[in-house]
Amino acid sequence: IGVWEILIPHIGEWRADNYRNTGPDGTVLPLNADPLAFASELRPKTASLTLNPGKPRWNDEAHRAHWASVDPRRQPISIYEVHPGSWDRDAFDWFLPWDRLAEQLIPYVVELGFTHIEFLPVSEHPYDPSWGYQTTGLYAPSARFGDPEGFARFVDGAHRAGISVLIDWGPAHFPTDEHGLARFDGTALYEHEDPRLGFHPDWQTAIYNFGRREVASFLINNALFWAERYHVDGLRVDAVASMLYRDYSREPGEWIPNAAGGRENWEAVAFLQAMNQAVYGSHAGFMTIAEESTTWPGVTLPVHDGGAGSTALGFGFKWNMGFMHDTLQYMARDPVHRRHHHNEITFGLTYAYSENFVLPLSHDEVVHGKGSLLGKMSGDDWQKFANLRAYYALMWGYPGKKLLFMGQEFAQRREWSEARALDWDLREAPAHEGVRNLVRDLNRLYRDKAALHARDCEPEGFAWLIVDDATNSVFAWLRKAPGARPIAIVSNMTPAVLGDYRLPVPHDGGWREVLNSDSAIYGGSGVGNLGRITADNGAARVTLPPLATVMFEWEG
Repeated sequence: IGVWEILIPHIGEWRADNYRNTGPDGTVLPLNADPLAFASELRPKTASLTLNPGKPRWNDEAHRAHWASVDPRRQPISIYEVHPGSWDRDAFDWFLPWDRLAEQLIPYVVELGFTHIEFLPVSEHPYDPSWGYQTTGLYAPSARFGDPEGFARFVDGAHRAGISVLIDWGPAHFPTDEHGLARFDGTALYEHEDPRLGFHPDWQTAIYNFGRREVASFLINNALFWAERYHVDGLRVDAVASMLYRDYSREPGEWIPNAAGGRENWEAVAFLQAMNQAVYGSHAGFMTIAEESTTWPGVTLPVHDGGAGSTALGFGFKWNMGFMHDTLQYMARDPVHRRHHHNEITFGLTYAYSENFVLPLSHDEVVHGKGSLLGKMSGDDWQKFANLRAYYALMWGYPGKKLLFMGQEFAQRREWSEARALDWDLREAPAHEGVRNLVRDLNRLYRDKAALHARDCEPEGFAWLIVDDATNSVFAWLRKAPGARPIAIVSNMTPAVLGDYRLPVPHDGGWREVLNSDSAIYGGSGVGNLGRITADNGAARVTLPPLATVMFEWEG
């Protein structure tokens, strides 16, 4: 009983390292991996490996200094979400090591104009189909991709290319593999003893006991570890909603109320608050992003602004799950029916500024029978591509930071699988390469035009121009920012060309067409406005291409 330490001298690097624990009844337990190991054996082996952490050589001072000096809410943030084991494979269908990924992935992301790479969890995990979310080695980069120093080299290379690196982080639960943390010493050491608190019925995993100081410290130090040791720029925290509610995915009688009789998990709230305070307090420029699917108040409110007993969690950003759900549902509808569901696009603006949002088209939307984003679009093949292009342009013009899962930038047809590489040969088809070209140009426009990003999180950066034309399924709005020329975004979600359409705008004069998702260079029909429109008496007459989004910048 107690807290123990032991020093074993003269152990070299890359030696197998396990714990052999004896339970309270004297039973010798199976070997456990070291919870604090910096490296692990490649699955199916389970031992930890000894490693002298050393200090990587860093040349990323300029990148880190930039993000430490700016408000990320007012910066262009466009995230390319990547599963490192299936972005591409080698000639033998094996995982690319970090150095090969750096050679291929970083230039690709730079070319496409993304600002951030977000990796699905990179820490050690035994089961490939968990995608890394059921980790047994929180402090060890997975052996699938080579030595841990390779990950440090990747981050440094990305930073030198101007790309930030985020990682997904899973403090909500952990797997029950016998070499992991579950019943580590024969008792519920890291989890709750009572399964109504300590076991997750959906994922068949254990839930951390956030109220135990040692457990909270273990997790918070891990968040700090990735920032300090590997210079990652932020964490996307997985499954936050499952942490906040004691009755999450449970029927009556399957959960225990809190001391006040409520469903809130105040121990998890305190942990998340402490974690955010720790990383933001010690690492300028760091960001945390919450995957939180409920209406919990104050997810992105700083903890110090919330007051005593506050629900403020202190995250930098939150995934906008409502935007994703409603807009994908709208795009799946036949255009003839869209007029009856106009609110699926407009409703999101009633809460678009209630948190600092990221618009996520993530891995979760292209697995488990959901198909690819292209497959979700309505219509024949031409209409599917046109719908997808119009949707991407709508999203890049909508308030909020952007996130797109790998493969969707070139309209991958198959559903994603962690067991194979993306279908890169699709890029040989003009329609697929056209979508990729559009994503590239959207990213560049988003980065170059302050009107499209500088007020992503502030309501004064948005104004409706047309909100009620359900008959034509047309939406138009204005994006603006101090000192920037405003940009009008117009979406026509029907396959009909709408000629001589009246577009109200706040300024007379010329408006330059800066993007048209129906352009021939993107695989569209080429209908447009010859590059420019002129407004008079508060409106312009425009041609709206079929199933397209067009952007016009005021010339001043």
